[in-house]
Amino acid sequence: MAQPLMPVATAVWLIDNTTLTFKQIADFCGLHELEVQGIADGTVGAHIVGVDPVANGELTWEEIRRCEADPEARLQLSADAIIPPARTKGPRYTPVSKRQDKPDAIAWLIKHHPELSDAQICRLVGTTRPTIQAIRNKTHRQMTQIQPRDPVQLGLCRQDELDQAVAEARAREERRKAREGRTEQTEEGADIPQALAQADAAEAAEAATKAAEGTADTSTPADSAESSA
Repeated sequence: MAQPLMPVATAVWLIDNTTLTFKQIADFCGLHELEVQGIADGTVGAHIVGVDPVANGELTWEEIRRCEADPEARLQLSADAIIPPARTKGPRYTPVSKRQDKPDAIAWLIKHHPELSDAQICRLVGTTRPTIQAIRNKTHRQMTQIQPRDPVQLGLCRQDELDQAVAEARAREERRKAREGRTEQTEEGADIPQALAQADAAEAAEAATKAAEGTADTSTPADSAESSA
């Protein structure tokens, strides 16, 4: 679904100027419902100035009134609205006002979701591997000031992005455990034929020894009789 050019700023304006539900605003702006609730509570986007989507031609008051009257209705972007290009892969941009919150978000992810890889945390928060390692090892220069805080509440990532990353990490861990289990079973199975082969070899050696001893015992009386003659 197409989204407004400035989703968070648009959400701020819709919260302040309409009676739309958090769900309606989240769907229109491409945000998670918890993010919209955080904006309404003042914990997310506290310093962001709202942008009027009606003045920008992205919505009409008729569309807003229609959705205010029906909580199940969904806002539709105006046909004349400028649709932003799809975001390409690359480092996540973090506003300057949010960058000091990154260490807190990293500490929260390490504490509550240890299954996440460094690469996943980098994508979620827009940080670097050395920073993550410094916080993991408690060698970060601001370690005494870091307080684990939810990156969604901080506005550094969306809840659906975090949920997807956690699901991928857990699936990866399950695959790793399954591979380890198959390897152990293969090694145990390989020990059985080897043990049987060793037992067969020992039995064959013992039989050969007994046969040699039997031959020696049989030839001894004949040799004695021939010597007497």
